[in-house]
Amino acid sequence: DESDLPKGVVNVIHGSGAECGEEICTSPQVDKVAFTGSTEVGRRIQQLAASTIKKVTLELGGKSANIILDDADLDMAIDGSLFGCFFHQGQACESGTRLFVSEAKHDEIVARLVERTKTLTIGDPLDFNNAQGPLISARQRETVLGYIKSGIDEGAKVAVGGKRPEGLAKGYYVEPTILTNVKNNMKVAQEEIFGPVLVVIKYKNIDDAIKMANDSIYGLGGAVWSKDKEKAMVVAKQMRTGTVWINDYHLLSVAAPFGGYKQSGVGREFGLEGILEYTEMKHIHVDQVDNRPAKFWYGALFGA
Repeated sequence: DESDLPKGVVNVIHGSGAECGEEICTSPQVDKVAFTGSTEVGRRIQQLAASTIKKVTLELGGKSANIILDDADLDMAIDGSLFGCFFHQGQACESGTRLFVSEAKHDEIVARLVERTKTLTIGDPLDFNNAQGPLISARQRETVLGYIKSGIDEGAKVAVGGKRPEGLAKGYYVEPTILTNVKNNMKVAQEEIFGPVLVVIKYKNIDDAIKMANDSIYGLGGAVWSKDKEKAMVVAKQMRTGTVWINDYHLLSVAAPFGGYKQSGVGREFGLEGILEYTEMKHIHVDQVDNRPAKFWYGALFGA
């Protein structure tokens, strides 16, 4: 009310998803629903919105693929890949949680990833000297630890991290974790963990990397690292995902559309495309003849 927005333009309605959200999704008074959250809830919203055929945009989960080509600047690619996964403790929908590296470069890249990860400090996020804070809840911490255990059970190896850090009694912390010996069909490579867990997957050649990158129900983000930006662009164009960064990660622009392929969402945010999601197109035809005899097409009904 204290802003310049006219009253009634923005309304804040408090309530649970089951109570408040479901009413919004089914009400004939609501023409459009936009949701950011899990794919599971997104499916429910689409089902509910179908009753009134309302327009829906969904920004959902992800399991984004991050591909390091052999000619990449590893100083940039290593730090960028860790930033891509561990930023905000991995609690970002488009985080680069699947890292694809060639068989030839695998051991070198993993060693450097581990070395850099060990330098990350964990603790109170209000202390800007800390790189990693806690997860959102005790339940989410147990979910993340459960995924790490499932990866180990399927044959993955913990290269670094993998548990709760010591000496932090308050807060729901999980160490920044890197899993190796991961296959793309493992649970930790297919399901969104939403925590600081990076899985490293070997590829034989570029086509193999692209095939595995696209072998997911998700398609929200992704990245390619290479000194040859034209070659990186060729790879990026073949990735079935809404945003691909080349030699960077997480940076978004309000001028560029953001959204997902497949089960990562419907529609776009930001850019002209994001604005158009909140509009309806209308065609108004104005007669240019103003003369009944000239309207020969009426003859289809009345004859000549």
